[in-house]
Amino acid sequence: MSGWKLSDDCRSIAFTDGFLIGTLSLYCNSQTRVDLFRLKINRVRVVRKADGYYAQFCFDVERKEEGKYTGLVVGLDLGLKYFTKDQNDNAVIYPQFLRKSERRLKKAQRRLSKKFVRGKKPQSNNYHKVRKRLGKVHLKIQRQRKDWSIKLARCVVASNDVVVYEDLKVANMVKNHHLAKSITDASWYQFTQWLGYYGKIWDKAVVTVSPNYTSLDCSNCGRRVKKSLSTRTHSCPKCKVEICRDTNAAINILQKGMKVLGAEWNNSTFGQKESASKDGKHGEKIASTIDGQLEIASGFL
Repeated sequence: MSGWKLSDDCRSIAFTDGFLIGTLSLYCNSQTRVDLFRLKINRVRVVRKADGYYAQFCFDVERKEEGKYTGLVVGLDLGLKYFTKDQNDNAVIYPQFLRKSERRLKKAQRRLSKKFVRGKKPQSNNYHKVRKRLGKVHLKIQRQRKDWSIKLARCVVASNDVVVYEDLKVANMVKNHHLAKSITDASWYQFTQWLGYYGKIWDKAVVTVSPNYTSLDCSNCGRRVKKSLSTRTHSCPKCKVEICRDTNAAINILQKGMKVLGAEWNNSTFGQKESASKDGKHGEKIASTIDGQLEIASGFL
C-alpha cells in the first residue's frame, strides 16, 4: 500500500507513511499534470535541494519520438581543450561553469566559515542562511552543466544518424590531480548519457568504442605514432599526414564505430547498414542508455 495520496486536482500530495513533512502543495507543468492523471505511478520520491523540495514520480512508460534522418555520421573525441571534436575538425568549447563561478563560491565559503562556531550545536540561524546561499551557488552550477549537456547532446543526435564516441574511464582519469577539477567540471559522463537517451527515443545509433590508441594510431595508414599529452599535432613519419591530434582521434573513433555497425565510412557518409550486436570486439558496444529504467517526471513542491 502506498504511503502517499494525490488530491483530485493533483495540486497537493499527502504522505501517510510516517513521513513528518505531511501535506505539500505541488507545482508542475500541464503535461506532467496530465501524466499524473493518465499513467500509473509506481513510486514517488521526495528530494530536498538548496531551493526547495522536489517530488519525482516514476512512470512505467517508454518514450518514442519520430526522428529526422540526415544520412550523416559523426565521431566525437572528448577532451579538455575542446569538449568535442569531430572527424571534420568541428570543435565545441566547454563554457567551464565551475571555473567561472569560483569567485562566488570562495566568497560564500568564507562567509560560511566565519559563521561556524566549533562545538556549538545547533549552529546559529545566520550560519544556516549562509549555508543555504552556498548550496544555491552549487545548485546553479549543476543546473548550468546539465542544461548545456542536454542541449548539445540533442543537437548532435538530431543532426546525425550515427554518433560514435569514446568510452572514457573518468574514475581513473580524475586520479591525475592536475586535471581532476577540469575533468569533473567537463562532465563527459552526463553528456554521453544524454546522447544515448536521445538516440533511443529517436531510434538512432549511438555507439561507444574503446579509447585505446585512438590518439596514437594514424587515421590514414594505421601506424602507431607515440606522442605526449602536450603534443597537439599528429605527424605521421610514414604517410606524411599532419593533422590535429583530436581530429585524428575522431576519425579513428568513427572508423571503429562503423566496424561495430557493419558499415563503411567514406567522407562523412556510410554504406549499407547491417545488424550489430550489443557488444562488439575490444570493448566496443552500442549504447542503450536508460534501457529498462522508469521515466521520471519532476514537480516542485
